[in-house]
Amino acid sequence: MTQIGIGIVGGGYMGKAHAVAHSAVGAIFETALRPRLEMVCATNPKSAETYRASYGFARGTANWEELVNDPKVEAIVIASPQSTHRQIAEAAFALNKPVFCEKPLGVDVADSRAMVAAAESAGQINMSGFNYIRTPASQFVKQMLDAGEIGDITGFRGEHAEDFMADPAEPATWRSQGQANGCMGDLAPHPINCALRLMGPVTELIAEVETVIPERPGGTVTNDDHAQIMCRFASGVLGNIYVSRVATGRKMGYKYEITGTKGAIYFDGEDQNAVHLYKIAGPQAQRGFTKILTGPEHPDYKPFCLGPGHGTGYQDQIIIEAKDFLTAIHTGQNIWPTFRDGMEVNQIVAACHASSATRSWRSISDF
Repeated sequence: MTQIGIGIVGGGYMGKAHAVAHSAVGAIFETALRPRLEMVCATNPKSAETYRASYGFARGTANWEELVNDPKVEAIVIASPQSTHRQIAEAAFALNKPVFCEKPLGVDVADSRAMVAAAESAGQINMSGFNYIRTPASQFVKQMLDAGEIGDITGFRGEHAEDFMADPAEPATWRSQGQANGCMGDLAPHPINCALRLMGPVTELIAEVETVIPERPGGTVTNDDHAQIMCRFASGVLGNIYVSRVATGRKMGYKYEITGTKGAIYFDGEDQNAVHLYKIAGPQAQRGFTKILTGPEHPDYKPFCLGPGHGTGYQDQIIIEAKDFLTAIHTGQNIWPTFRDGMEVNQIVAACHASSATRSWRSISDF
């Protein structure tokens, strides 16, 4: 086993999740590379010291350049606001260091394209952070689709709905300012990434992006609250995606349903340890969706628990990401999703905004 020094830019919600993941991943997956929490970067020295002491880093800093340039930091996790992603990633790749970057990859397509160019020019390991698709259940769904378990695919319906801004009395914050912080920048990347993973490339779409609550206590809302997207996949299949941060009562509405000529698959993130499978087989009176509880026979479950139905959680998804990142570094081979996969999500988000503005179908290749 070989140690590798990890530097994390950002110590907040996602920075903490990645720190915990890299502390635990070697024991759970017995990775060949064992992370050493070398340095964490925050917006000021006081926060940096707090995160250092709380998460177990050797050092803290308020200067991301110090972290990137430090020779003991051998791999970098970017968990800071998306406006900072490009500059940090480009600096890391210039030093030939592998980078994991939280979604969305860049603040826009231009940023993402530049980040992809920097990664591929350096020939360095790069990974984009989409944790929800890494549940054992969704990995199992991918296996079933690849094996043709439900026949030829005929339709896709995806959704990511939450209610953290459903109350009009909720004050205006940074989340209500700037396109990158709207629902299309924050929530939409997850179901879009899911659709790309399970269904393949999107060729064209038409979307409607809307601000439901334009005024909040403390300020005007300058970004979107929800959106609906109708899309056509390269396979010819028609799909639709709905995203919302104002879906009252919905806490983790990351869900999808895929129909085929031999059956159907349904998944709901609020019950993330189960997948529902329908097969066209047997007497009509006996047909129905079967609830399959995840267990040791499903991808990336057994290292956490030997008991079927006991389940994995949100933090475990981040640990699976850490395992994939370390494996990619160890083998020298990128593992999905790369920066290019993250850029494809940015392209679709940009196409959605353009489609909504012109109220017309748009081709993804134009973005």
